[in-house]
Amino acid sequence: MLRLTEVKLPIDHPEEAVRDAILRRLGIPAEQLVRYGLFKRGMDARKKNNIQFTYTLHVTVRDEAAVLARCNNNPHISIAPDTSYHFVAQAPQNLSSRPVVIGMGPAGLFAGLILAQMGFRPLILERGKAVRERTKDTFGLWRQGVLNPESNVQFGEGGAGTFSDGKLYSQIKDPRHLGRKVLEEFVRAGAPEEILYAGHPHIGTFRLVGMVEKMRATIQSLGGEIRFQSRVDDIEIADGKVRAVTLANGERIATDHLVLAIGHSARDTFEMLHRRGVAIEAKPFSIGLRIEHPQSLIDHARYGSNAGNPLLGAADYKLVHHAGNGRSVYSFCMCPGGTVVAAASEAGRVVTNGMSQYSRNERNANSGIVVGVSPQDYPGGPLAGIEFQRHWEARAFELGGSNYQAPGQLVGDFLAGRPSRNLGAVQPSYTPGVHLTDLSTALPDYAIAAIREALPAFAKQIKGFDLADAVLTGVETRTSSPLRIRRHDDDLQSINTAGLYPAGEGAGYAGGILSAAVDGIRIAEAVALSMMGNRTLSTGVT
Repeated sequence: MLRLTEVKLPIDHPEEAVRDAILRRLGIPAEQLVRYGLFKRGMDARKKNNIQFTYTLHVTVRDEAAVLARCNNNPHISIAPDTSYHFVAQAPQNLSSRPVVIGMGPAGLFAGLILAQMGFRPLILERGKAVRERTKDTFGLWRQGVLNPESNVQFGEGGAGTFSDGKLYSQIKDPRHLGRKVLEEFVRAGAPEEILYAGHPHIGTFRLVGMVEKMRATIQSLGGEIRFQSRVDDIEIADGKVRAVTLANGERIATDHLVLAIGHSARDTFEMLHRRGVAIEAKPFSIGLRIEHPQSLIDHARYGSNAGNPLLGAADYKLVHHAGNGRSVYSFCMCPGGTVVAAASEAGRVVTNGMSQYSRNERNANSGIVVGVSPQDYPGGPLAGIEFQRHWEARAFELGGSNYQAPGQLVGDFLAGRPSRNLGAVQPSYTPGVHLTDLSTALPDYAIAAIREALPAFAKQIKGFDLADAVLTGVETRTSSPLRIRRHDDDLQSINTAGLYPAGEGAGYAGGILSAAVDGIRIAEAVALSMMGNRTLSTGVT
């Protein structure tokens, strides 16, 4: 099978244009083409009046060797790689122990799924509730201002990514095509097949709920066990090795293979790990505000006369500015046609995030506008970043009126340095509500200065980005984990605690649904190989 890349066609091309482009690229007659399939479809919108789809195609032809030899100087024609997934192990029938996975976000979900598919019957412990019960608790904050610290946007089946845009793309290096395995499992669980080829695939919250439930059922059907409302309060470590975990109800569960997929907001668990001497280090992350514009403004700025074309959908953007004070400002988790959501997990604090449904048809576009921070900004040890986050989340709670409303300000007022009194043309989407105020004290001075400089700079790329009536909402603090649980590069175990496998975004090794899921697969493989005695398997993996 051949791979053809950079096949560009107008967005409104007829179906047969793909076949014709293949024939032209390969220089073959139609009868020599056996079949073709779409592997990836991106979009080139640099010229607004000539937007094109960019295809990667897998093609089967007669006399492939001859065709390849004739085209050997074309960098966009090659042998298609094997993107299928190959399990590294199969558990023996007499397996004497089972691995334990803490957390059921993308990393824990895929670690558990792959272990179950290999026959290792994992036990997954999730402190929050099953996804539908969790959704009710989340709506309790959004609609009534009532926070459940154990069941919210951060905690529960599916993890924080369940209440997001459901973005399924990443810039990680993936030579084994593990991301393809993730997408295929999602499709098997009910995701639209287009995520297999879309350049920027997404699913949306409501679809994610049903998919997570189906994946849970698959794990259980393969012998895995899942316990909700089962918070791990302690880990027993002896002679540098994991021995057991203790739940909040006092139950002790013995294990010598423990996956830590706890997410970036399990602050009490981070504190427990630090007390137990597990190697942890502070790491950079970002903080900032959410910004909302009319989606129509973004569509027009990005697509020009093609704005509103159903083939294109709601437009997104990705922006970066290097401020004069040395800070980097960038757009984060951009949600076309979405809403700003309450994402707090601790009482007396306000946190924002963004979310979209699959349709992306809400009136506003929103994105985090965030500023990079590093351990130099919060000295004090591995847990100092957590206290830094807490400080600004508590400040947001105070500025918002101490009732889980979020503090907000119009962009025009923010740039002019004056409080906002009334909303303009843009109605904010955050619930329980937005309290207009002055955001100049919602973040460190250097962050406020950097964002004030960045917004007009971004308007040079997205016309109208500094719209006076656009709304800023604070604060965005959970962009990534503020720490890293250190692990070896080879066997992925903690550098000082054997049998402990830090995984995913919370452990500092991922940044989004896809990369966290891929990391979960790698962790499952490492656990399986360890449980099999690290011996060479039939796949050639050691």
